[in-house]
This record gives sequence, structure tokens and C-alpha cells, in this order.
Amino acid sequence: MSGPLIGLTVPLLLLLGNRAFGISSNLRHVCAALLPDRLKPALFRHDWRAQSWNLLFAAGLILGGVLAATLLRDPAPTALSGAAVQSLGTLGVTVQPGLLPAELTDLTRPATWGLLILSGLLVGFGTRYAGGCTSGHAITGLSTLQAPSLIATASFFAGGILSANLLLPLFLR
Repeated sequence: MSGPLIGLTVPLLLLLGNRAFGISSNLRHVCAALLPDRLKPALFRHDWRAQSWNLLFAAGLILGGVLAATLLRDPAPTALSGAAVQSLGTLGVTVQPGLLPAELTDLTRPATWGLLILSGLLVGFGTRYAGGCTSGHAITGLSTLQAPSLIATASFFAGGILSANLLLPLFLR
């Protein structure tokens, strides 16, 4: 349900209020709100209150995720094809109830920390390099027919495919 709702909300925000949507920009707004003025780099010296609607939108996404994970949790194992279960088995992943395999969320494994750190750096660098996040480019940028957003979105997808097929198996071994 969230995809269609976000997909409908973003163009409405743009059309009705001339407000561009992007989740990654919220980190900048949070830093601008929380850092003392004497410690703020120039990037964080802006009127974050003017973007408080975006912070509320992100808070709603987080709240919706928490509600979905706690109140709407399906106790049945994730329905996967036999080929997918076999493929995951060769990586050492067992299919259990829930969306994330325990092998990827076990914080006692150094590989999990390596995966989190590397993926965080790649996403953070990619977001800044592309001038926005996947939601900003793929939803707002593509809906306004911006060529850089098409390039950024295709790059995000290519990075995801490479990570899932090359990096993830390395970390799960």
C-alpha cells in the first residue's frame, strides 16, 4: 500500500504546494535543527522549519513501518519459490517468518557489521553524488522528466543488482 500512496502523494505535493520530496534531505534538516549554531557547517545553516512538512512525512513513514512490523506482522514464512529457497540455501540463508533473514540482522557477526558499514557508505556517497536519494529522483525527478534523475535511478538499480548478486554472497559466506 505504501508505494501507491507515496506515488500519489509526491506529485500532489509538487503540484499543490510546489514542494519537492526527498527523504535524504531530512538528514540535513535534522542536523540543522539539532546542531548548535557554533558547530554547524555551512550546509546545515538554513531554515529547516520551512521543510518541517518533509520531516513530518518521514516521521509518518517510520511510524507506518513500525506499525506494519508490529501490528500487521505475518507469522507465516515468506512465500518464496522453490528455486529461491534453494538459491538462498546455497548462500547459507534459511527462510524463516519475517522479511529479513536472521543471517543479515545478527549483529554479533562481523560480516553483518561490514555489510552495514559498506552499504551505508555506498548509499551515502551515491545519494550525495547524485544530488538526492532514490525517492527524490525516481519519484519526483522522473515525474518531471529530468534526464539526470533517469541516470541516477538507473544507477541506483544497477548498484542494487550488483550488490545483491556480488556483494551479498561475499558477506554471507
